[in-house]
Amino acid sequence: MSAVREGLPEGRYGRSADERADRTLKIVGAVLGVVLLALMGWFGWYYVVDNKISAEMIKFDVVSDSEVQVHLEIRKDADAKGVCTLRSRSEDGAEVGRKDVRIDEPGVRLDRVYSIRTTAKATSAELIGCTAR
Repeated sequence: MSAVREGLPEGRYGRSADERADRTLKIVGAVLGVVLLALMGWFGWYYVVDNKISAEMIKFDVVSDSEVQVHLEIRKDADAKGVCTLRSRSEDGAEVGRKDVRIDEPGVRLDRVYSIRTTAKATSAELIGCTAR
């Protein structure tokens, strides 16, 4: 004779451990989701509203084997000052020039051309970023 074991009567002894674990996981997941959304909102706010200075590289021109000219359009608060970092690279991707340019001039929109001295022939230039001081 084989004995068939029956489960406990449904609902007689309260919630099972699996049901409690499922509920706990749902609560933890909801809390982590809210925290993640709050962090994304804060970083977005900081990036869009709190950023005092930003720039965009309009174009670059390789003038010679030892110089690249970069045209930047800078947008900033009227009284903001900062630094923008420019970099030039050779054909194999190695960095051949880097320059930090100070943005101290008044105004909210500036168009400037900056020269980067290079150690070898550059094939590209890029704006790494700008930070306010």
